[in-house]
Amino acid sequence: MQFAKRLQPLQFNVFADMDKAKAKALATGRQLIDLSLGSADLPAASHVVDAIAQSLYDQSTHGYLLFHGTQAFRQAAAQWYEQKFGIAVDPETEVLPLIGSQEGTAHLPLAILNPGDFALLLDPGYPSHAGGVYLASGQVYPMPLHPENDFLPVFADIPTPVLAQSRMMVLSYPHNPTSAIAPLSFFQEAVAFCQQHNLVLVHDFPYVDLVFEEKEKENPGETPNPKSIAPSILQADPQKTVSIEFFTLSKSYNMGGFRIGYAIGNAELILALRQVKAAVDFNQYRGILNGAIAALVGPQDLVKASVDRFRQRRDVFVNALHRIGWQVSTPKATMYVWAKLPEPWSQNSMEFCTQLVEKTGVAASPGAGFGKFGEGYVRFALVHEPAILETAVSRIAEFL
Repeated sequence: MQFAKRLQPLQFNVFADMDKAKAKALATGRQLIDLSLGSADLPAASHVVDAIAQSLYDQSTHGYLLFHGTQAFRQAAAQWYEQKFGIAVDPETEVLPLIGSQEGTAHLPLAILNPGDFALLLDPGYPSHAGGVYLASGQVYPMPLHPENDFLPVFADIPTPVLAQSRMMVLSYPHNPTSAIAPLSFFQEAVAFCQQHNLVLVHDFPYVDLVFEEKEKENPGETPNPKSIAPSILQADPQKTVSIEFFTLSKSYNMGGFRIGYAIGNAELILALRQVKAAVDFNQYRGILNGAIAALVGPQDLVKASVDRFRQRRDVFVNALHRIGWQVSTPKATMYVWAKLPEPWSQNSMEFCTQLVEKTGVAASPGAGFGKFGEGYVRFALVHEPAILETAVSRIAEFL
């Protein structure tokens, strides 16, 4: 058989190689502590599960769901955004349900790129961002992220010929895998840059709530300003001139397996993405949307409790690494620790992770899997309770 050339850049997948290494470790009888996947181990809220469960017995939810049938969900999403960020949103033209934000970032390039066009992506960055560009027969220009720049890209470093052939830029803060956060001033710079160069600005925003550091109150009794914690791209582009943002309920509401998220932003971009989706799928089961509505408009106690749990895990894991002599920065957001590798693995993250899981049962994600500039790092996902994280670090210490 002959396959499309667009599949060629998708063949390199270090996470598939890591799955093989994990299977090998299990086959030898090792107890696996998997810190490689960012899939929360915490449950969805009971009122969310109840809403989905009750839907199962309503036969009107059993058929295809077209766009109009998603209206209640779109209204809940718009209301959530307005309350959180103070941005007015039209649920009819500026919101689109998605099967998680990954679907949005993978499908949107089909609506924007012609063959050979460039997309400007963060490096290191989330793999599906590049995958969607390759499926659209586009080219990736990696914007390097370095610690001396707080893991923010430098727009002035993008070559003029590349910029002339670029159609979109993809950002994502709080950032996976580095856990970096970006201030509103950075997003304002990004919006101005994209307006100047006629670029679509895409912001993947799954970790909006998983932030551990808050701005100091400017006045006594004043609540912290959310713009300084995890800004929405729409706070920098309130007229939605060039921007679209993707949110998922996977992280904030522990609903990863339910596959529900949405796009929000520029009406023309929403319509274009809707046209791509119409050729690919119908919407999710209505019961899933009912659960998502319950999450967005219901009590938010679980969100805060989840953040507190991940903060505790972060502190335990980072302190344990420090005790064994591995100095890492304390992340301000996300569920990850991004650690610079010690010698002799400083430029071979794949070998480090493969040996680590085979010899200790502790699985982590090699930085090379997130792009060229991720090499030399490893990502740990804090998806176990503190006692297990302590055990993982003990095994890492023996390995080192």
